[in-house]
Amino acid sequence: MKQILVASALLETGAGLVLLVAPAMAIGLVFDLPGAGAGVFIGRIAGAALLSLGAACWLARLDGGSAALRGLVTGMLIYNAAIVALVVTSTLGPPGQILWSIAALHGAMAIWCAWSFR
Repeated sequence: MKQILVASALLETGAGLVLLVAPAMAIGLVFDLPGAGAGVFIGRIAGAALLSLGAACWLARLDGGSAALRGLVTGMLIYNAAIVALVVTSTLGPPGQILWSIAALHGAMAIWCAWSFR
């Protein structure tokens, strides 16, 4: 599970920092929409949430199979699967190439999380 947590920490921290620093650019790039007003505010909130997920994963990477570690990986499995579901159902808007790429990455991470429980 250490590799999952390190990968999740790096990915989510990176995405979180981009959303905190340049939410309008990130929103515009991913959704092909102008990031203004409430979108920037919500983007920053999402950035803070992703940053906290990244920190939790990074700090738990050396934990040795505890119930808390399994709980964190379960939470990451649910999060990753939810992103895929939101993209597939077009709940986030019409998916473009970048959004499909994000969904594919989250799908791979969800499978990896599920596989780690075997």
